[in-house]
Amino acid sequence: MKLENAVVFVTGASRGLGLAFAREALARGAAKVYAGVRDPSRFSEPGIVPVALDVTDAASVAAAAKIAPDVTLLVNNAGIAEVVESPFAEASEAQARRLFETNFYGVMRTTRAFESLLPDGGRGAIVNVLSDVTWRPVPFLAPYSASKAAAWSYTNAVRVALRERAIQVVGVHVGFIDTDLTQGFDVPKVAPLDVVRQTYDALEAGESEVLADEGTRALKRSLASPVAGYVDPATLDG
Repeated sequence: MKLENAVVFVTGASRGLGLAFAREALARGAAKVYAGVRDPSRFSEPGIVPVALDVTDAASVAAAAKIAPDVTLLVNNAGIAEVVESPFAEASEAQARRLFETNFYGVMRTTRAFESLLPDGGRGAIVNVLSDVTWRPVPFLAPYSASKAAAWSYTNAVRVALRERAIQVVGVHVGFIDTDLTQGFDVPKVAPLDVVRQTYDALEAGESEVLADEGTRALKRSLASPVAGYVDPATLDG
């Protein structure tokens, strides 16, 4: 699918990666870009149309789809993250429910609302922002990891379901991105625009998956190993 003349809807577009997706779509010649944001009155990005959207609210999602019936590309970027004390902490169940509501059910809601609007024949697409923790075990991110693993599984199912309509579905796997969400983490991070450019390049090349940093690429390579990185992360060292 080509970005030129596309009509793009980006969820979670008020800042960070979502805003980078919206800006780059315009830079690549999109005819229109909608930004799904909690409060449109606080969004003033030139050339981008703000739309009120709360992906945890089915009515809000349905209303957004009515405002943007001409969408050809849906970018499911909205997501939240929380750190847990351990996978066994009492609070982890409640945290998991919050995370799944946005990171998994939110993706389901927006995809369900927009898929019937997308054009067939290679002119429509969905991009889902996932995470390397789908494959990397990080105990303090256990509920977040589970929500992203569920979103990955859903992404794969949607890709197969939409194949007959020739609607492209791209899963974006990436580690820490240099945004407000990761300010407290002293770890290597990739620039949002780098992730976006790789994603749009993959979309225009007809690909189905983006591995946006070297750590994620190493994880993917390990999946075929006798001891995969998700079993023993030490196998990824060096």
